[in-house]
Amino acid sequence: MDLAAFFTLAATGLAVAFIHAAIPTHWLPFVVVAKAQGWSRGRALLMVTLCSGGHMLVMTGLGVALAWFGLQIDEHWAEFFPFLAGGALIAMGAMILFRHWKGWTHGHGEWIEGHCHHPGHDHDHEPVKPVARTSDWAAVGGLFTMLTFSPCEGLLPVYLAGVQFGWGGVSLLSIILAAGTWAAMLLFTWLTLLGVERLRLKWLEKCEAPVLGTLLVLCGIAFMVAEHFHFHPHMH
Repeated sequence: MDLAAFFTLAATGLAVAFIHAAIPTHWLPFVVVAKAQGWSRGRALLMVTLCSGGHMLVMTGLGVALAWFGLQIDEHWAEFFPFLAGGALIAMGAMILFRHWKGWTHGHGEWIEGHCHHPGHDHDHEPVKPVARTSDWAAVGGLFTMLTFSPCEGLLPVYLAGVQFGWGGVSLLSIILAAGTWAAMLLFTWLTLLGVERLRLKWLEKCEAPVLGTLLVLCGIAFMVAEHFHFHPHMH
């Protein structure tokens, strides 16, 4: 295993997972619902852990499926596959940057006191009202569904690039990406519940696309350069 290439990929994947999960749509709903339900801080964090599990399982499932497909290709074009994977990282990063430049939304709504508001959708809002208390099962089910069906597509090329490290590498990457996602959601939920509610992360939501896009492009370039020297050691 080329450790330098793996660490580069793992670090990029961890950063992408953490930054993506740090945007308010991933953790602010837990704060709003926790207050409405009267949950303790510990219970709210437990719900974050449980509900983020669905998000991570779907993401891992998609990534593993893509990795399996990549392994089939890698068997026939092993020498060229790393460059294909690096190209996928660059392409995904470029697409994210292009969408941001065009002003297209990422697909996540903005959570405003209990409902999801999508940028560009102008309508009059009624005065903000507290979220009504409901059963815990209904609250958890809503949060679980919201997260489960909003995977981060920016992580998919990371899985594809991890194919050359075998199933062991893909498994380790899955753990790293899941840990980054869970840590960000838990951290920002905890900080907000502690009372750091003045912590405004709108800037992070606005910067998410350019930061993630740039990270993926740079990782793709570094990945391809590293593999070039790996396959052509006489050029060192």
